[in-house]
Amino acid sequence: MTLGVSRDDAEQSFLTEYVVKGIFPTDPFATIDAEGVGRLVEMGVKLGRSTRADLKCGICGEHGGDPESIQFCQKAGLDYVSCSPYRVPIARLAAAQAAIRSANQ
Repeated sequence: MTLGVSRDDAEQSFLTEYVVKGIFPTDPFATIDAEGVGRLVEMGVKLGRSTRADLKCGICGEHGGDPESIQFCQKAGLDYVSCSPYRVPIARLAAAQAAIRSANQ
């Protein structure tokens, strides 16, 4: 838990207002905050693989179907994303685009 916020409580009370007012740039339950949470993810991948090189790392949930978050996951070296079935086509396209961008860099 990074924000210390319950998604259920936040969505019903203040989350929309925080996004509208710019307190959160996006819904943190839909798009990964690459600067904050992302650094923790990158640290976890790096430290985990320093102990076990073949460690598989990934994410699941709303972030796994968000194109911006998938781009971050590619850069962070995650092996997979998992999302709800209706998001799979977008996730596959976003993952392919991220892989192409990474290969071209």
